[in-house]
Amino acid sequence: MAFKIKIPWLRRLIPPPGRVMVWMLLLSSGIITLMAYPELVVTRQGYNAGDVAETDVKASRDFLVENSEATEAARRKAADAILTVYDHDDRLADRTKKRLRDAFAGAAKVMDDWEKQREAREKAERAAEAAAAASAAAAAAGSDAASAPEETAAAPEGPLASQVKPVSLSEAVRAFKKRFEELLDLEVSEGAYKILEKERFAPAIAESIGHVVSEILENGVVANKELLLEEMDRGILLRGIDSRSEHYVTNLRHYYGPDQAKAMVRIISDPLLVNSNYNTVNLIVDFGQRLVRPNITPNRLETANRRKSATEAVKPVYYKVKAGEMVIREGERITDLHLAKLSAMHRNASPEEALFRGLGTGLLVLFFLFTWHFVYFRQRRGASAFRLKDMGLLCLTLVAFLGLAKISVSLSQSMADGGGAISAAPSAVFYGTPLAAGAMTLCLFLGLESALAFSVVLTFAVTLLFENSFHAFSYFLVGNVVGAFWVRDCPERNVMIKAGFKVGLVNVGMLTAIFLQKGSAFSNSFFWDAAAAFLGAGVLSGVLTTGLVPLVEAALSYTTDIKLLELANLDRPVLRRLMIEAPGTYHHCVVVGSMVEAAAAEINANPLLAKVCGYYHDIGKLQKPLYFIENQMGGKNRHDKLAPSMSALILVAHVREGCDMARKYHLGRAIADAILQHHGTSLIKPFYEKARQLRGDENVKEDDFRYPGPRPQTKEAGLVMLADVVEAASRVLENPTPARIQGNVQRLIRNIFADGQLDECELTLKDLHEIAKSFNKILAGIHHHRVEYPDREPVKTNGKKATLVGVDQQPPEPVPDTEKEPPEDGDKPLRRLGIS
Repeated sequence: MAFKIKIPWLRRLIPPPGRVMVWMLLLSSGIITLMAYPELVVTRQGYNAGDVAETDVKASRDFLVENSEATEAARRKAADAILTVYDHDDRLADRTKKRLRDAFAGAAKVMDDWEKQREAREKAERAAEAAAAASAAAAAAGSDAASAPEETAAAPEGPLASQVKPVSLSEAVRAFKKRFEELLDLEVSEGAYKILEKERFAPAIAESIGHVVSEILENGVVANKELLLEEMDRGILLRGIDSRSEHYVTNLRHYYGPDQAKAMVRIISDPLLVNSNYNTVNLIVDFGQRLVRPNITPNRLETANRRKSATEAVKPVYYKVKAGEMVIREGERITDLHLAKLSAMHRNASPEEALFRGLGTGLLVLFFLFTWHFVYFRQRRGASAFRLKDMGLLCLTLVAFLGLAKISVSLSQSMADGGGAISAAPSAVFYGTPLAAGAMTLCLFLGLESALAFSVVLTFAVTLLFENSFHAFSYFLVGNVVGAFWVRDCPERNVMIKAGFKVGLVNVGMLTAIFLQKGSAFSNSFFWDAAAAFLGAGVLSGVLTTGLVPLVEAALSYTTDIKLLELANLDRPVLRRLMIEAPGTYHHCVVVGSMVEAAAAEINANPLLAKVCGYYHDIGKLQKPLYFIENQMGGKNRHDKLAPSMSALILVAHVREGCDMARKYHLGRAIADAILQHHGTSLIKPFYEKARQLRGDENVKEDDFRYPGPRPQTKEAGLVMLADVVEAASRVLENPTPARIQGNVQRLIRNIFADGQLDECELTLKDLHEIAKSFNKILAGIHHHRVEYPDREPVKTNGKKATLVGVDQQPPEPVPDTEKEPPEDGDKPLRRLGIS
């Protein structure tokens, strides 16, 4: 069951999103406490091997100490008890006999086939001779005129038949020799093969060879008998490869070595081949000696795995130290056994003592984090006040860089001579810790204020690691603050590298001040510390920030100015698609981007973010570009044949489709939010009025013709909404003089404000006034009129020489604008928006 806060005033104090942040802070404070004081869990060792004990140390309670020597001896004994595993190929004899049978049978078949072919040829020759004799007799009995053509026709048959030369038996058998060797997996000499051919590859020879080989392999042949005999006293474990059965074998002498196996072939063959000729006997012996191969081999991997398992199964051997027993005596040299006793004693320290120390340190860190949360982060205005992603990034960065500082402290302590307080020699390690990268990274994503607050909290936590050193607090705080300040405006990545160099210079100055205050300026370690402060804590911070920013952008969907500059390139794929497939929308987006960029600079918003949001706010129209008026050609409007409700659905869909395309093209969360919010919950008035005319007021719901929202949540999104409406309306303005444009802008902004579309963003009335002024200036420049003059026609002046005026030049006298926008009713504070 989830934990719920049941105290009413506490539930009001901490809203649901804030509770998650509170748990984040609790978790972060716990991690920070453990990193700052790991001895709360495991007490630090006070002595090193070889040190001299300063006081007596007695055991305050009973505890167990591992006897490493006894444990190691037990493990060696367990490993020695494991027998060597040998693999026995118990099917090798059967496979060898089968190869012999197949090879001899194949050769014999070749000879039989040749005999059959020879008989067939002889029979054909006899039949041909009989036919020739019969033909000759018939020719003698017939007339001379009739026999002459027949003799002429039969004459060619003799030479053609003599051209066919049959293959000899020897050639046919020799053609099979390569296959014969492949079947036996053995190279056969020419002499041996001729003997086999002479014996017609008798199956008895194959059986004799197989019998001899099988008898020797059944006894067992080992590749290295000397190695096997080393296991004579212990025996071996013989494991069948095919049968998977295991046997414990102690009589190892009866196995044959390679030389013994060859000798046994001769011994076994002689009694069996008494009646065979000498050549056949030698052939059988030769084949047998070469076919006998080791079938018992050591399996070193299996043996090693079994010994490893046996070693790991051995539990450590402990002995008990009684309470009051002397652990270390004063003046005694510390050994490894003493260190083991101290470590065991500290592991068994009183839990109450560790609990109180941890509680005090944890509360100190917790109060600091909660003060930061309630005083600063919880008071942030706007929609981002309770963004869990921001708090998660802050906490994660805090813990990560505190871990980096912990590594530096541990490394410097390991380099120190006593292992106690941090000495001067290894101080360059922690002076070179690139903690400024954390503040610089957060400044790029969350702004300078968040980075400054983070710097204070991180520096406080790091000070706990550096034995509450005021010098460490000052050094790291200044480096973090100036690093965040110098990357607050980061239009390109080399700004971070430059900021790293600047931080390095500031660190050197701070280090000089610290050494002067200590009275140890320009000591031997100062120059090493200064180099580490410049390169590590300075330059490396810039490099580390450069590498971290793209990772955080991809992981958490943040959008920095660097990414916005990349997105502002009009050659981006989605903008190129927009230019080709929806040129009217493309031009509209470019103009909106220029308008919001100029207006954002006037109201302290992000001009780059506003411009990029303006460029991409209507990319959803790519799905159905011809259903939007700016892309329609020839006066045809596709909405004329659609119901008003369907037309409204098509218009509403471009917002959702734009968000989908923003995710597809990885535009970032800020751009996708602006696309989703740039129409807010505004009314699609033309189709709403059309529906009312067709169906009547009572049958039309206004909510069906409103965008789903949400309303703009940021200044940039509000700017895009205003510029989108104003730019679109200025296109249809008749005779767009500056006065008409000013009145149109004033009326449209007032209507959007009155509709409540700007209630959830941070735009004020003063901001709206500056926005209107900026819009008036840009639109007046876009829609200004030019006076037509003949190309290079002289212009007369009062008594002066005539000059030529081109079509691109301004007229000599300004044309006064006498048209004024008639006053309109509405809120008085909004009536004169944009009027200086």
